[in-house]
Amino acid sequence: MKLAIRSVGWVMLTAVALVLGPGGAAHAQQKLVFGVPGIPAVFGGTIAFVAEKEGFFKKHGVDVTVRQFETGAAASRAVGSGEITVALSPSPLIINQISNADAPLVAIWGMEHPDWLIASIEPNGNCASMKGQGVGVDSLGGARSIALRTMMAGGCKMKIDEVQQVALGSNVGAAMVAGQLKYGVLNIDDIPVIEAETKKPLKMVIAQKDARPDDHYLLLVANKDQFAKNRDAYVRIVAGLIEAERFMRNPANADKVAQHAAPTGRNPEVARQALKAYLNMEFWPRDKNGLDPAKIEAVKKVQQTVGNLKGTPAPYDRIADPGVWRDAAAMAKR
Repeated sequence: MKLAIRSVGWVMLTAVALVLGPGGAAHAQQKLVFGVPGIPAVFGGTIAFVAEKEGFFKKHGVDVTVRQFETGAAASRAVGSGEITVALSPSPLIINQISNADAPLVAIWGMEHPDWLIASIEPNGNCASMKGQGVGVDSLGGARSIALRTMMAGGCKMKIDEVQQVALGSNVGAAMVAGQLKYGVLNIDDIPVIEAETKKPLKMVIAQKDARPDDHYLLLVANKDQFAKNRDAYVRIVAGLIEAERFMRNPANADKVAQHAAPTGRNPEVARQALKAYLNMEFWPRDKNGLDPAKIEAVKKVQQTVGNLKGTPAPYDRIADPGVWRDAAAMAKR
């Protein structure tokens, strides 16, 4: 009888999944969902896969499953509806959603350096030759679409209606390889894949970092109401990301990171190349929250200029909560 009682007690303890949190206090590990954009995923989402696979989320008391969404817009909608816990979504999109429609979202961490660029399979492709042509994007109003509008206005001095947007989800690169499109909005890690398939160099038309040096790429957003009820869980998620960034920065872990990047569709060799390039540009924030107010304000101004943001932009403290990172960094340090 005593053995049976002890067995039942052990089963109950396991089911609750008690773990030690800060200060040694026991609490139930929470099951949460982290949305990343793209199927295959954009390379920026690699940090979430690393945190999941290396156990950094669980180390801090949250059981996080990373789920891919076709676009960042779809991921942010899932957060707003309460379907998932957090999502990485394009910064302009989130700022517009909050400002235009008071979407129930709040940013708790961010990636400040966009890697978007417009490239062409035509050796002489440029802004002028792009006029009237189809340009591959994810979806109308999606991340690539917003980046296209931004680069055209800031770098090419053109309006969005001077090209034809072709919505292809994550398959812009594949369409360019097949010769179906001459122009596309790409990420840095798309370039070696397309060049390897076509056996030809891509022609860079313009990069967003050149068109808009002061900009912002992705925001990690939470449902505003759920965040207010359970802020601790979101602090733990960010603590996991902090540890993942440190892990990724260590050259000794490059092979492991390349393996964890498999959902991006990149083979290990390309993933290692991409990792090095992205670390050099501090793609994932190092020892900071990635929520620079000046960059957020810059995005607001651009979105007003191109007509995506209507009326008065939401203030910074409505868009972001920079204090989550501070608490998460203290947790990760312990």
